[in-house]
Amino acid sequence: MLFIVAALLLLGVVIGTAAHVPLPVTLVAAAVIGAWLLVFALRERQHR
Repeated sequence: MLFIVAALLLLGVVIGTAAHVPLPVTLVAAAVIGAWLLVFALRERQHR
């Protein structure tokens, strides 16, 4: 649960700065956050 909260906070920071950074940087950050959430979801699914 803590990982999801941290990911959402990080996503909020990235969205807030998206207007100030180039598009490729925003896309890379979004991909990293998406991969992190995907890994978390897979770990949670395997745990059950």
